[in-house]
Amino acid sequence: MTLLAAATNESLADLSNKLVYASMAVYTLAFFAHITEWVFGSRSKVGRTAAALTAPAAGAAPAVRVRTQGGGTAVLDKPKVVTRSAAGTRDVPDGPGAAGGTEKGDLYGRIAVSLTVLGFLIEAAGVVARAMSVQRAPWGNMYEFSVTFSTVAVGAYLLLLALKKNVRWLGLILVTTVLLDLGIATTWLYTASDQLVPALHSYWLWIHVSTAIFCGAVFYIGAAGTVLYLFRDGYESHLEQGRTPGRFRTSVMERLPSAASLDKFSYRINAAIFPLWTFTIVAGAIWAGDAWGRYWGWDPKEVWSFVTWVAYACYLHARATAGWKGRKAAYLALFAFACWIWNYYGVNILLSGKHSYAGV
Repeated sequence: MTLLAAATNESLADLSNKLVYASMAVYTLAFFAHITEWVFGSRSKVGRTAAALTAPAAGAAPAVRVRTQGGGTAVLDKPKVVTRSAAGTRDVPDGPGAAGGTEKGDLYGRIAVSLTVLGFLIEAAGVVARAMSVQRAPWGNMYEFSVTFSTVAVGAYLLLLALKKNVRWLGLILVTTVLLDLGIATTWLYTASDQLVPALHSYWLWIHVSTAIFCGAVFYIGAAGTVLYLFRDGYESHLEQGRTPGRFRTSVMERLPSAASLDKFSYRINAAIFPLWTFTIVAGAIWAGDAWGRYWGWDPKEVWSFVTWVAYACYLHARATAGWKGRKAAYLALFAFACWIWNYYGVNILLSGKHSYAGV
């Protein structure tokens, strides 16, 4: 009976590996579909967006055009809706998206999203198969954490799409980084299915580590929005100064949401997930008390988790301070996410402590 169970677990582990590789193949197809959406999406609406960035004077009301239809009927075109941010920022319209606002481009975009959904379902099945093979939470080492992390990141993106949020511009970046994450996981971080060290045999593994994964995945989405905000803000500044950006830069930047929209998106994402990150640290301290008899021991993982918390707290505080809006706050947000990345890769691989469960 024990041999049969071992054989079954080995088969499930092999199935999990195959599903992860299959999801990588599907994500690769989604990557090319997103590229096609960006390349072949019409630039007609993009051009109108560019004109809207520079045409109206500061503070002027959007123009209302009058056109005539058949029979001489006068029709008033609605002005473009702009996204307002803090005082002193630009009022510009969001771009039409990677598809350029056309049916042809949108078709490629919908194909890309459909492939991303399929890749997500296959990868999620791989995570479940891994959990069944080890009969525990499937995040006991860096390989399992990485695969689960990318699954949650894609799931969060698809949830935002399902909620009708304007986030399809994130698709290409997301799929690219997910492929990078899975490539690192399968090439350098892979660890065969095994049982946990005694300290990890606790229900807190389901609570503490799962929330850490979820927070990291959502922080990643916020960081991606912050990076794009910096690029878009620089582009809008060039237009404000009367400079003419290159054709490629223009084509890409004008399809993105405005800098104000990206700034709001990143801030709201980070602000929404910060309380859960606070809970993650508290839950870890309670677990440490149960496992090691102390709530805090200045272990490298504990220290950098707290440093990450402080960095995000400073970012959120900076957003409430007039002198730290915009690019300064964005740099702070990226620094906070860099702390999270270091806490995962750097601390797990390069430093030693009670949290040294990398398995590599």
